[in-house]
Amino acid sequence: MQLTYNENQQMIAEMIRDFGAKNIKPDMMKWDESQEFPVHVFKKLGELGLMGVLVPQEYGGAGFGYLEYVTAIAELSKIDGSIGLSMAAHNSLCTGHILQFGNEEQKRKWLPKLATAEWIGAWGLTEPNTGSDAGNMKTVAVRDGDHWVLNGAKNFITHGKSSNIAVVIARTGEVGDSHGMTAFVIEKPTEGFTAGRKEDKLGMRASETTELIFQDCRVPNENVLGKVGDGFIQSMKVLDGGRISIAALSLGIAQGAYEAALAYSKERHQFNKPISQFQGIAFKLADMATEIEAAALLTYRSAAMKNRGENVNKESAMAKLYASEVCVRVANEGVQIFGGYGYTKDYPAEKYYRDSKLCTIGEGTSEIQKLVISRAVLK
Repeated sequence: MQLTYNENQQMIAEMIRDFGAKNIKPDMMKWDESQEFPVHVFKKLGELGLMGVLVPQEYGGAGFGYLEYVTAIAELSKIDGSIGLSMAAHNSLCTGHILQFGNEEQKRKWLPKLATAEWIGAWGLTEPNTGSDAGNMKTVAVRDGDHWVLNGAKNFITHGKSSNIAVVIARTGEVGDSHGMTAFVIEKPTEGFTAGRKEDKLGMRASETTELIFQDCRVPNENVLGKVGDGFIQSMKVLDGGRISIAALSLGIAQGAYEAALAYSKERHQFNKPISQFQGIAFKLADMATEIEAAALLTYRSAAMKNRGENVNKESAMAKLYASEVCVRVANEGVQIFGGYGYTKDYPAEKYYRDSKLCTIGEGTSEIQKLVISRAVLK
């Protein structure tokens, strides 16, 4: 597979590099320290078409495919993983769920606002006691005439507080029944729908993560996405695409960490020569470059398959698993190459290191990816 950017990808990459230099780099450490979610940045990304990358132009989106989408996430994440993560969550999860499973009326109602970032989107599946075990979720929706009444809570929700709209999966059937959950679109403000505690995180600190709380929250029946009972099945399909986005996030962070370490290794002198000339450092750089290339191949292969409409269940899990683990290894070696300075906030290595770990956890842990892959190869 050829990994050179096509014309659209090249345009997106150059646009993001220019945008990042002006709008992200000057303030990203301030946002990291204060855990500020810079909504204004995402509004500007919306103006560039990057908050509706996959949304057709008829709904206000950019109308691009997964190759362009992966490029956009990776280029943003090379600069700041928090921005890449939030952009990916908005596109893949909330917007992506409505795009895949909404009816025509729902798409025309919500997609234009999401694609332009007039509205920021959230997506709620995970709960305090049901992370990987989503089938045992406790958030319940009960039919009451033309409405559904939701009670329960979700946690680790990206943009849970700042979002204007959320796609939420709630149980409408028996516990453990894969056809006993339903997807609802809930706008803010809706009575009984509030944000809870904001998480104080190791990394990705400028990407907001909070609880969502439902107390007798009434949602009209026309806000159900697809069929009642299909919410979990829909979510698994949404996550197939979401895994590609996390692979791209991982790829971008790894590339950023590697490029920073490579540049530093040429500038830092010990024993009267650049440390890059020592085999111990040079071999680290060789391993980092090779693993990043392999992660890119897996990521772009799954993106190309997704573009062709193929089943990417196994391939997206492989890309997510490998790219995220590579991301952590590369970021770790990046700190090592920087030495003592890698442990300080004056240099970029420590932030890449902190941001990297989320990639092996979010949207399915590495262990869950291995479960998905093993089931596919043993089928």
